[in-house]
Amino acid sequence: MNERRMQTMYAVGIALNAVALIYAAMDGSPLFAVTFGIVMIYLGVRYWMVSKA
Repeated sequence: MNERRMQTMYAVGIALNAVALIYAAMDGSPLFAVTFGIVMIYLGVRYWMVSKA
């Protein structure tokens, strides 16, 4: 998989997790919201690592 496609996949993953985080927070599920936040941070770090290379 090339670098451009990986960046797109990470960006889509971050966006989907942001939507899930918002819905979890609105639903009153803080544990799920925190989990989605942690996954977003992980995907953001991976996106940064791919874009640096």
